[in-house]
Amino acid sequence: MVHYIRLGIAGTAAAVAMTLAPAANALSAPEPAAAKKASAVVTLRYDDSRAGGWEAAIAAGVASWNSNVDNVKLVEAAPGTRAEIQIVATSGWPQATLGPVRPGGRAQVQLGQQAVTDGHDKTRIAAHELGHNLGLPDTKPGPCSQLMSGSSAGTSCKNAVPDAAEQARVESAYRNGAAARIPTDGRMLVDAR
Repeated sequence: MVHYIRLGIAGTAAAVAMTLAPAANALSAPEPAAAKKASAVVTLRYDDSRAGGWEAAIAAGVASWNSNVDNVKLVEAAPGTRAEIQIVATSGWPQATLGPVRPGGRAQVQLGQQAVTDGHDKTRIAAHELGHNLGLPDTKPGPCSQLMSGSSAGTSCKNAVPDAAEQARVESAYRNGAAARIPTDGRMLVDAR
């Protein structure tokens, strides 16, 4: 035996709303934070195959950036693949292209031996030059606590970690893929005394 319940127009609308509510809520549920974070990360590849003698400093400089900013990650390019950042060892002063480097773009870091000969720390040099690629200009003169103060902090400075303001500026440059919309400066910044 089938029982019919008379709902009327108001009752029918309420029953339909109750039936559709779970489906609508499922469709409009916010995306999990982990998924948002993962989708917003910009990956930039670097090639250090021509930076002999700097491998440990480059790895430490990359690790410093990767552990201090969330929305851009530097990864070593597989051999034979294109990299946005070309890192080479030179005999002169360190220099780098001012970014922010875009995915698919092109930038360079020259890790100059002259700064090491004068007593500057290799890891700080590598992290500083990568900071230029990520869009940070020099802040000279400046304290050792500022990575982008570079050589002006003196040879005793070993800090290779960007301060909070430097981290925030890089985060802003790469927020929601913003680096794709911000023109790369493209100037080569020489970090001489």
